[in-house]
Amino acid sequence: MTRSLLFSLLLVPALAAAAPSSSAPQASVRRFALLVGVNDGGEGRARLRYAVTDARSFGDVLEELGGVQPQDKLLLMEGDRAALESALVRFKAMLAAATTPGTRIEALIYYSGHSDEQGLLLQKDRFGYRELRKALESLPADVRIAILDSCASGTLARQKGGVRRPAFMVDASSAVRGHAILTSSSEDEVSQESDRIGGSFFTHNLVSGLRGAADVSGDGRVTLHEAYQFAFHETLARTEETRAGAQHPAYDIELAGTGDLVMTDLRSTAAVLVLGDLVDGRLYVRDSQGRLVVELKKYAGRTTELGLQKGRYSVMRKVLDQTSQAEFELGEGGRTVLAASAFRAVQGELTAMRGGGPLPETLSAGAGVSEVAAASSGRRSRFVNVGLFPGLQTNDLMTSGVPVDNHLSLSMGVSRMARLDGVAMALGANVATDKVDGLQLALGANVVRGDMSGTQLAVGGNWTHGKAEGIQAAIGLNVARTSGSLGQLAVGANVSGTSLVGAQLAVGGNWTAGNVDGVQGAVAFNHTRDRMTGLQVAVGLNWAAEARGAQLSLVNVGGDVKGAQVGIVNVAGRMSGLQLGLVNVSRELDSGVPVGLVSIARNGQFHVEAFGNDFNYANTAIKVGSRYLYTTLVLGMGTMEGARGPSHWSLGLGLGAHILVSERFFLDVDAVTNTLYDWNMSFEGNRRLHQLRLVAGFQVARNLAIIGGPTLNVLHDSNGEPVSNLSRLSNLDAGGVLLWPGVQVGLRI
Repeated sequence: MTRSLLFSLLLVPALAAAAPSSSAPQASVRRFALLVGVNDGGEGRARLRYAVTDARSFGDVLEELGGVQPQDKLLLMEGDRAALESALVRFKAMLAAATTPGTRIEALIYYSGHSDEQGLLLQKDRFGYRELRKALESLPADVRIAILDSCASGTLARQKGGVRRPAFMVDASSAVRGHAILTSSSEDEVSQESDRIGGSFFTHNLVSGLRGAADVSGDGRVTLHEAYQFAFHETLARTEETRAGAQHPAYDIELAGTGDLVMTDLRSTAAVLVLGDLVDGRLYVRDSQGRLVVELKKYAGRTTELGLQKGRYSVMRKVLDQTSQAEFELGEGGRTVLAASAFRAVQGELTAMRGGGPLPETLSAGAGVSEVAAASSGRRSRFVNVGLFPGLQTNDLMTSGVPVDNHLSLSMGVSRMARLDGVAMALGANVATDKVDGLQLALGANVVRGDMSGTQLAVGGNWTHGKAEGIQAAIGLNVARTSGSLGQLAVGANVSGTSLVGAQLAVGGNWTAGNVDGVQGAVAFNHTRDRMTGLQVAVGLNWAAEARGAQLSLVNVGGDVKGAQVGIVNVAGRMSGLQLGLVNVSRELDSGVPVGLVSIARNGQFHVEAFGNDFNYANTAIKVGSRYLYTTLVLGMGTMEGARGPSHWSLGLGLGAHILVSERFFLDVDAVTNTLYDWNMSFEGNRRLHQLRLVAGFQVARNLAIIGGPTLNVLHDSNGEPVSNLSRLSNLDAGGVLLWPGVQVGLRI
């Protein structure tokens, strides 16, 4: 079986039912790791080169940055089924021996090697996925993590139908339960290892992310979500053009809790490389022995920190066609800042194909799967191209069909070139089969099958197969299959295949498959499949799996929101910030503040109250909201002095604050405006009764509380007519406005 990159994380989190107080002592945390690497997958399967290397690399980053002490790390290299069973027994014993009151135990198992749809392949033996699940579940640990780098990994993820939920925070004060399985490929995909990187694609990218490349928040810590998202996008991008095809990681997660699982802490390392704000491009960090330690795409405008071992390093930087290099040394306990000025240009080595076939850059992970390097041959360059259509243009007529690069192209119909480094103009369309550095203008369409760095303007549409850095402007549609820094402006719609840094502005809609760092503005809708950092503005709908900023629209939907949602309807999975709208809904409201007509939070308030006061003998109220703020709707009826039956009914709406004094005592402070209606007149009322209420409560049982307290009441007629006494506590003659103190008493369920 071909070697696959299976990254599966079996991770157990769940918060305790009640969060500990800030004054509660924190428990210590101890993390253990079992690292297994097996190159030999048995007869008929190619021997892997880097399974053991991957296991050691992952173990190194756990020891340096992941909190694993050397004595808590167990290595198994080139073992069979019996050796794995023995290692699991030893690992379980280590965990049991370390279990003490007040100590939080975390267990992590990493496997790199062959596997198939049924289980792990250890030389001549197989260890089934069901056996693996059972072994993991039996570990005596508070948190269980499993990471597998092997074939057909999606099979394991499908064994349970888990759904993704918000990640959680592993710190000394948390009590977590649950599990997560993340895989590097689906059940019918293979994955590759590469000679260029000296390891498997997913583990290489995962380790790079854990060393700091994935630290999107810049807080010096790498969470599980950050590491997985970084490894997912990097692996997908690096395998799209290989013979085996793209790998699509999957997951099966059943988690409960809040926050993010912290995998590595860069602040714990002895040496840190700081990449300055102006450094950009794809960076390759190698140690003194030439081994590739970290690889990442760095964008200008944001500082990135990498945790490394002390020693000498070199960094190769590629920006478009420019290659530069810098060298530096990290000392013990030091922080080395690498500025853009430290890089010096180097001349790339020109290579050619042998025998007319592609030159493989990497060897396969298994049986014949390889990453193939692109090579050019026989291409020519001409300053200008003039013509009507492909086949009837100077590029084709004068070069016998050989691909031609141009600086200037002019066409009445459709122009085609290999690479454009300049300007192309056409009434129909411009088609560049390679890269574009410059400007393309067309009434029909502009097509780039490579990367685009510059500007595309079209009435019809723009399409970029590779990465787009610049501006795409169209009346119809803009599509960037993989995007870097990009501005997309369209009357129709903008589509970005992966992440986007910049702005998407459309009359129709914006859709981004990855992250957005910038602005999405549309009349119809904005969609971000992963994280949105910045601003989403739409008349219709905003949607983001994660939002770090503001969403402004009629309807805003976010999975994990830190910032603001302003609209008619706001919906969030986990909310930390402001929700301002008529209807606000959140599954978990952490430090958020909902302000609206109806605010509902699953972990917030939902109470029904029945009470009487000095002007209504019967009232029913509903209170919904967060733990500290709520909206209340009050319906009541009462009898004026001298009346035999009900003389009026009232309908009120208010906002209030909930204050928890102790475990059983609480205070509610709110302001409510009531409209009073005559009992025999339907919905015709001019009398307004404004109340400021201070209500104390005592929790008798879990779902029953006694409530009561004073009120301050103001009664007036909206038409300026005199009003009559409404309460026996108000011994005032009829007049324009009545003001009196009142009281209410009742029950809450």
